[in-house]
Amino acid sequence: MTAVMSARRRSIRNTSATLALAATAFVGASLVGCADTATTTAEYAPVEFAAPPVTRTDDVVDVLHGVEVPDPYRWLEDQQGPETREWIEVQNAYTDEVFEQLPGREEMTALATSLLKIDSQGSPTERGGRYFYNKRAADEELSILYYRDGSTGEDHVIIDPHGMSEDHTTTVGRRDISDDGTLMVYVIREGGVDETSIKIRNVDTGEDLPDVFPAARYGSINLTPDNTGLYYGKYGSQDPRIYYHAMGTALEEDVEIFGEGYTMQDIPFGNLSPDGKWMLITVIEGSSGPNELFLAEMGEDGMPGEWVEMISDGVTRSSASFAGDNLVITTDLDAPNSRVMVAPIDSPQVENWVELIPESPDRVIRNVSPVGGYYFVSYLESVQPKLAQYDTEGNLVREIDFGVIGSVFGAGGEWDKQEATIGFSSFHVPTTSYLIDVDTGEREVWFQTEVPVDTESMDVKQVWYTSADGTEIPMFIIHKQGLELDGDNPTYLTGYGGFNVSRTPGFSASAAAWVDMGGVYAIPNLRGGGEFGEAWHEAGMLGNKQNVFDDFIAAAEYLIGAGYTSSERLAIAGGSNGGLLVGAAMTQRPDLFGAVVCTYPLLDMVRYHDFLVARFWVPEYGSSEDPEQFEYIHAYSPYHNVVDGTDYPATLFISGDGDTRVDPLHARKMAALVQSMNRGENPILLRYHTKAGHSGGMPVSERIEQMVDTFAFLRWQVAGE
Repeated sequence: MTAVMSARRRSIRNTSATLALAATAFVGASLVGCADTATTTAEYAPVEFAAPPVTRTDDVVDVLHGVEVPDPYRWLEDQQGPETREWIEVQNAYTDEVFEQLPGREEMTALATSLLKIDSQGSPTERGGRYFYNKRAADEELSILYYRDGSTGEDHVIIDPHGMSEDHTTTVGRRDISDDGTLMVYVIREGGVDETSIKIRNVDTGEDLPDVFPAARYGSINLTPDNTGLYYGKYGSQDPRIYYHAMGTALEEDVEIFGEGYTMQDIPFGNLSPDGKWMLITVIEGSSGPNELFLAEMGEDGMPGEWVEMISDGVTRSSASFAGDNLVITTDLDAPNSRVMVAPIDSPQVENWVELIPESPDRVIRNVSPVGGYYFVSYLESVQPKLAQYDTEGNLVREIDFGVIGSVFGAGGEWDKQEATIGFSSFHVPTTSYLIDVDTGEREVWFQTEVPVDTESMDVKQVWYTSADGTEIPMFIIHKQGLELDGDNPTYLTGYGGFNVSRTPGFSASAAAWVDMGGVYAIPNLRGGGEFGEAWHEAGMLGNKQNVFDDFIAAAEYLIGAGYTSSERLAIAGGSNGGLLVGAAMTQRPDLFGAVVCTYPLLDMVRYHDFLVARFWVPEYGSSEDPEQFEYIHAYSPYHNVVDGTDYPATLFISGDGDTRVDPLHARKMAALVQSMNRGENPILLRYHTKAGHSGGMPVSERIEQMVDTFAFLRWQVAGE
């Protein structure tokens, strides 16, 4: 393979000392308390770097439905091929050469360390009087699993993953806990891959049971009430199935209890009733398609009786939970914004569902949690997650409100217990977890995140702007109070727009830092998400996907037109489906952006469905195998819409071997293509991790390094002259 660095050097725009994101802002007293030691940008040398590595091309052309589709970098799909591995090393070396020159890295490392090396703690799960949770101290790399006897008891370590790998890329997470609090099912994840292995820890002895499940994609996991067995689901690399495992037996003896006839595109999840007498199965078509509900009574031998079909119409989306002798159901059946139904557990068919809380045009019901004899309804109102408590007759007991724009999430708990867990977060309010008495509504703080930025000085607003087809789109904008709308503010625009996912107010340390340094942070609620129900989702999927890109481009134009920023000062960022979003934006409007950060992305949409678990996403995107779907997919696929001779914005692609969800071939091929066709002087870089993926896997030290790389890159590009 030829991978030659050109001798021609480029000097790219340096950072101006007058801008809000200059080096002094990164080391301001409000952040790390050392403003008097700040280095001015006048001392920084211009960043120089070679032309990108030359990547060989192959004459590969597919003919799909009569259309020629070139694919010159198909050889980069071979992830473990020696030539690909050499190419990755060359690309990382090239990126290192640039990053090592970027000014202010020491100051930014201090900032990132202050933001990420903080105490953190998850919401607890109570079982048998014990509270189970994850916690990471500020000086630790990874989260540790703990329990307490009572909510205020002493911390006891259950599993500490720090010794599981020298580079701290092995993580653990809890999946289920026995009713008596003596057993905990936990998963082990290596390097951020989606696949995990399962073990079962005896909490009293600190020893694992002999039952070990090898690495795979596991769905639901349910321990039986008597601790003699568990039910687990597997999907992704095989036809999806749910199995029963008797403790102490070989895995080869596990019994399949559900899944016959379903294919790899389906994902089943099981939920065992607290008394172990009933099993509820939800089968989702792909990652965001319609679903089916089934229920069976379980025998004393752990085997289900006849599976009763609750609903299976191939159109609607429903979810259900056990609530004593009833099932409580959230469904969009005849209700695009969803409603709440109840049904007796012994006759759960759809014709027996009774409406408890009707659909509303002003809010979108997301789910219902039955806790303490009440129904806690999570819903979206003006794109803000809220929580309301209802009695079993559908009467409102209370709204759980915190008085500011933000997200109330939860509730967790058990039907027969009086305590629930909830949380609150906003762009300017760090995440706080609470324990709540469901009868009185009294709240007790479980844990509150503390961050070293002045969140009180932040201004959070929601605006509406007009997309290309006239649709009004909401967007959250966050900046420091008193911001001058002079069109010169470094701005970070991010979005998602897919899979019914809603982008709602939530705290992000990096976003808070960006704002604290004088920047503007913006999140539009693009079509394809679930912010306004299923109709909003459908308006951005399949043949409507271009609406998502139009919404995002219109958000950028709004920010520029309203005086927040300019094209030179505007950075866009997105990951996964959001990586597709920014990839499409940069190819459709390369003139509109100053910088792009594209992480773990889908970019070759013509071939995406042939790799890893991407068949799950065909209901969302469609497939190029279908002639009609090929037409619109090919029209927006970023990899197929890179135009030779274009001046593309500075772009940083981020991916890695550990991404077993979105194949990193997308980032590899796109980086090579844009590098070869870009005719401007903006850098096109690839940061490729060998031990990180879609599901994380980075210890805090590596997260700090990536944050520094990303912030330094963006400051260099959108805060410069």
